[in-house]
Amino acid sequence: MAQVRAEGQKKVIGWREWVALPDLAIPHIKAKVDTGAKTSALHAFYVERFERNGAPWVRFGVHPLQSSVEQTVECEAPVKDIRRVTDSGGHAEMRPVIETAMVVEGEVRVIELTLTDRETMMFRMLLGRSALKRRFVVDSGKSFLLGGDKSRPVLE
Repeated sequence: MAQVRAEGQKKVIGWREWVALPDLAIPHIKAKVDTGAKTSALHAFYVERFERNGAPWVRFGVHPLQSSVEQTVECEAPVKDIRRVTDSGGHAEMRPVIETAMVVEGEVRVIELTLTDRETMMFRMLLGRSALKRRFVVDSGKSFLLGGDKSRPVLE
């Protein structure tokens, strides 16, 4: 269970946690907590830009389970921004940015997510500093402090 210090204090989270993205119909996704990244990133194996009512939108597919392409979630969201993001290997790319609700231990936060192909990466989602600020501190030696190991969550 999460360690809470005192009323109004930050919760301690591990270096990896389970989160939910209800606006995207993703009930569980394992996220690597990455304090080196400002913005969170979500695996999207395809990204298709389009317009809806004159506004930019994206349609994208997510494989939410680590090391599996069997389950696919099709998503659509308005584009908040297009940003140049440099990954840890020094490679830069222009990525669409969306805003979506994230649920962590019953608490809902609206966060920004960049969309990128993370198929070859260990985690399908990175949870960056912006999503963590003012709420959480990271214990890099612990995992799943906010909800236990749901190693095989079922998507509906």
